[in-house]
Amino acid sequence: MAFLSPRSSMDSDTINTTSLLNNTLLDKPQSIDPASAPPIEDFAYEDDLVDHNCRRQHTWRRLLHAFHLDDTSQRTSSWANTDFSGLNREAKIPRRRIGLRRCWIFGLGVLVVLGLIQLFSLFGGIVAAFFPDDVGRILESWAQIGRKGESLSSWPTDFTRDIIPIRCHSHNDYWRRIPLYSAISAGCISVEADVWLFDEELYVGHSTASLTHNRTLKALYIDPIIDILTKQNPISEFNPRGNASRSGVFDTDPEQALTLLIDFKTAGAATWPYVVSALEPLRSRNYLTHHNGTHIIHGPIIVVGTGNTPFNLVTSDPSNPRHDIFFDAPLDALWEDGEVEDEEDSADHEQKSKDYPSGKTRSVYKTQTRKPSSRTSSSTAKAMDNLARGSRTGSATEGIVPLPNDIYTTANAYYASVSFGAAIGRMWGNRLSPRQMGLIRGQVRGAHRRGLKVRYWELPNWPIGLRNHVWDVLMQEGVDILNVDDLRAAKRWS
Repeated sequence: MAFLSPRSSMDSDTINTTSLLNNTLLDKPQSIDPASAPPIEDFAYEDDLVDHNCRRQHTWRRLLHAFHLDDTSQRTSSWANTDFSGLNREAKIPRRRIGLRRCWIFGLGVLVVLGLIQLFSLFGGIVAAFFPDDVGRILESWAQIGRKGESLSSWPTDFTRDIIPIRCHSHNDYWRRIPLYSAISAGCISVEADVWLFDEELYVGHSTASLTHNRTLKALYIDPIIDILTKQNPISEFNPRGNASRSGVFDTDPEQALTLLIDFKTAGAATWPYVVSALEPLRSRNYLTHHNGTHIIHGPIIVVGTGNTPFNLVTSDPSNPRHDIFFDAPLDALWEDGEVEDEEDSADHEQKSKDYPSGKTRSVYKTQTRKPSSRTSSSTAKAMDNLARGSRTGSATEGIVPLPNDIYTTANAYYASVSFGAAIGRMWGNRLSPRQMGLIRGQVRGAHRRGLKVRYWELPNWPIGLRNHVWDVLMQEGVDILNVDDLRAAKRWS
């Protein structure tokens, strides 16, 4: 962008301006009349996009440089010979524009480098595919039929391979995307099915509005369990009679049983015979855990009745001849206090009961010494009525009616459950109080003395930190199984 010469030769106005500049540079104070200076418009610029203030600043800088000479004649000649071209090139480019250019260049450079890396990686993979190593050949042909290594990658009982069982109960399991299988894939050792009796069929669902004709107890649980256990107990030339001990659903732990908790939603007495009949395919294959009158015969499946399950039918020989349906005892009715073994530990026991969380204290149980609980549930009252009429008691001595909390034994019950919110109460400040800790410890103590498994339902689910904290405390205090809704969270937590 060239700066054009003045339109005319040095006129009188230019000479006056030169004289004023000379006097100024020679330290001769003299007032300068702005009107005598030549107008900026007399010089034409090729680039009109340059800011006007920038052009004026650089123009006067050139003028001052031209007249910064000692000789007046030299100044005058310098004025005429000064090259005013390129003033626009000296105007600086805005910093923001420079920064944007640098960012674009840097970004393009990064993209180019990444593209080259991907290109080299792709090329290396192609080369490796054409020249596989020995391990690659073995992995490729491991399970291909007709080649060396055929069927070496599988075995008859690999249905649940790599699944580690964890102590969790799949609450409302029928809500899962795939009932039963989702719980087993997470490692849960217990599942729950709510059953409703309609037209001599047991339907599974949370409410009557959710029932459908194809979602039955047989379709969702009985048949799938039989299919899984058949695969886990194959009959072959190596195992002609099957597994004598009847392996469970978990290949990593064949001795671990799966508990099927059946929640009776309709009338217990009317629903009972249909549940007994539905379990016959499992019973005929010796898959059900049962009590033979003296001890427990373990099987891969444990069936527990809850909800409206009648305790008198559970303990009755005619209605439950093999005693392979167990009861879900009320945990809050089993609370027991503990007394310290000696006086030296009493102070330490009191301090630990106040601290939270604290370890388990050294204590023995007060058995057959406490009065019946004032919070005896309706099922307990019904059980007492059955005992008075001579029904099966399990641990009762003939002619003596035991306390209500002593009717539940391993002969007739498996779980001891209660609502966490109803039995323990609300947690204030995300903290269990000493009283609440005492309730948990007493209930766990009473259930374990009877050989029952402790389960709390309606555990807090939110916030996540509170839920995990409650899980930790319950496990530390001896709770046997966690009632969970989020299977993934339970698997990560375990």
